Amino acid sequence: MAAAMLAKPFHPYLILALAIALPGVGHVALGRQMRGLGFAFFTLLFAFLSWHLSTPETSPIGRMAGGLFVWALSIPDAYRVARLRWERWRHQL
Repeated sequence: MAAAMLAKPFHPYLILALAIALPGVGHVALGRQMRGLGFAFFTLLFAFLSWHLSTPETSPIGRMAGGLFVWALSIPDAYRVARLRWERWRHQL
């Protein structure tokens, strides 16, 4: 029995670039909208919270550290999913 042909997925580097550009966009491009929107929401939420809970003397990067942390977690997650889909597609040929 032949396996169903999978449609060609987005290249993992494109997904990586999208994930770096904006939090959650890489997941949305992969069709995982709820996960992408979750990452975007929590990035904004934690950036807002860490901004308001830090002192004005803290650098802007430090003041948004919570949101940047969530964003940093979303990037390899989106890339991993894209790479797995790409390799699955590549090895079916």
